[in-house]
Amino acid sequence: MSSPLWYPCTQMQQLEQYPALEIVRGQGAYLYTADGQPILDAISSWWVNLHGHCHPQINAALHQQLDQLEHVMLAGFTHQPIEQLARRLIALMPAPLSRIFFADSGSAAIEVALKISLQYWQQQDGHQIGQPERNTFISLQNGYHGETLGSLAVTDIPLFSKQYRPLLIQHHRAPSPDLGLKAAGQTDAEHVADCLTAMQQLLEQHQAKVCAVIIEPLVQGAAGMKMYPASYLRGLRGLCDQYNVHLIHDEIAVGFGRTGTMFAFEQAGIVPDFVCLSKGLTAGYLPMSAVVTTDKIYQAFYHADVARGFLHSHSFTGNPLAACAALASLDIFSQQDTLTTNQANIQALAAALSKLDGHPHIRQIRQTGMIGAFDLVQQNGLPYPAAEGRARLISQYALQHGVLLRPIGAHVYIIPPYCITAEEIAHVIDVARRAVEWAVLQPALTLSQVNMA
Repeated sequence: MSSPLWYPCTQMQQLEQYPALEIVRGQGAYLYTADGQPILDAISSWWVNLHGHCHPQINAALHQQLDQLEHVMLAGFTHQPIEQLARRLIALMPAPLSRIFFADSGSAAIEVALKISLQYWQQQDGHQIGQPERNTFISLQNGYHGETLGSLAVTDIPLFSKQYRPLLIQHHRAPSPDLGLKAAGQTDAEHVADCLTAMQQLLEQHQAKVCAVIIEPLVQGAAGMKMYPASYLRGLRGLCDQYNVHLIHDEIAVGFGRTGTMFAFEQAGIVPDFVCLSKGLTAGYLPMSAVVTTDKIYQAFYHADVARGFLHSHSFTGNPLAACAALASLDIFSQQDTLTTNQANIQALAAALSKLDGHPHIRQIRQTGMIGAFDLVQQNGLPYPAAEGRARLISQYALQHGVLLRPIGAHVYIIPPYCITAEEIAHVIDVARRAVEWAVLQPALTLSQVNMA
């Protein structure tokens, strides 16, 4: 290849046969190629775009901020956009969530939450002596929390982590409440109860050493949009209270309306000890993340001794331009009542997905808010061997028909920007169905063919 670029999450050899598609502009729910072809962005460009590409209100806010201040370090300095954003985000949170720490990526937000939790237990537990023996975490099987070493250590997807095991601390894994993992004949409630029982056993065995439990609430994204009910979150909150460990909600992918409410934890009527935010925080414009936590946790770091502070930093933490984009996005939410208007698209997505019922190659049709997904299977209902190759074929077919889909293995999903219309949602699902029907007709793929498919 002539380009020096090394692309993320990409087998570069495949680009020799399928070069990267150049995008020259975006508008609303669409991206446009160099030859002017529109592509409906049905996955919000890796789940980050909320209100559509090149939104005029966000663009205008950025133009204004760019003429005033592009960046200043946040250590010992501050500026109005980040102060306003901190207050706006805390105003969206229930008590006792009242403190916010900014970073620059989703993985960094997870690192921040893990480090704060661990350091909290080392330094202080209320008015008691610290508990330095607490040095481990519990996460869910098939969970994903990022690809830096700390976040990867609580991620349970071998595709991302197995190469780096010598660098990773081994933490505990609890069974996933993903309803797709139910035993035959088991009800949703029984499956959730079994998962909570297993979590309780882990906490009973390791409580003295556990800092926190970390989860993706309601939807496990990188596992293939695996979904579970809010009852699990309520039960888990009770267990964390019972065993006195922190609860970290990774809302990086599901925050800002993706599940139908502003934050997923609202559907359970509970409050985590940490909420990690990124992706939609700036509506897909600029890198930024945030960790929201309680004043009780904050006070464990508030001390004359610098070493007791939280000595974690990113050069671009609290960047004014990113903060400005986030503020403009929050303005759109309030001015357009986005969560209410999204309900029509949530219903449209449910209606479109319902038309896939009974398809011989589609199983586990599921939806949470503005997230829909289904699994590709053989006609006998069994998973496809070399599902990744079939997924690439689905993606290629969809692109040829003007829709951006990026299946995760055998899991096909849609996470569209909120400006999408009901007609466009129906079109995306129809293209996905036709892509499946085309992909399953292709000859059986060998491993070498999969790598090039």
